[in-house]
Amino acid sequence: MKILKLIMALVFVMTLTPIISNAQDQDITLEFANAATAMEVVQKYTKALQVGDVATMNAQFAPNAMIYGVGGALDSLTVAQHREYFTNSTNIYRHSLSQELYLPVKVTNNWNEGEWVLSWGVNTLTDKTTGKTIPIPYHTASLVSNGKITRMTYWYDMLNVVQSQGFEITRPSN
Repeated sequence: MKILKLIMALVFVMTLTPIISNAQDQDITLEFANAATAMEVVQKYTKALQVGDVATMNAQFAPNAMIYGVGGALDSLTVAQHREYFTNSTNIYRHSLSQELYLPVKVTNNWNEGEWVLSWGVNTLTDKTTGKTIPIPYHTASLVSNGKITRMTYWYDMLNVVQSQGFEITRPSN
């Protein structure tokens, strides 16, 4: 299990590390003093999403937190914009998360220094009006400081979302 956690941590660092880096100076720690607390904050956020409790989701953020990747782009949302986005989303869809996995990682001596919680899973959206479902594999990386999320980045499978809206992906003709 520790080897799996180390591999996932290395994938995280490699994903977020610029090509030119002082990689030999960075340090990745999987077991650190605030790991359990950081993980609880992120898990509380995801549990609140599943029951449509946007107030509890937002309560996990520091006041100046930024949220990236919601909407499938490298967009950014403030905490207030996050509340608006997920209030709209939870009014339309029921979110059901499954296959969840959480990994606390502490990074030092690198540009992404801090205590992170990485999470993976599938967010199945069910349209409250039509009953239609859309399974969306996701990954988040949340930077946690002083018991609050200060940065959260979403990555998710946009193809499922696009196809569920009736779009078709075709290869180029040449």
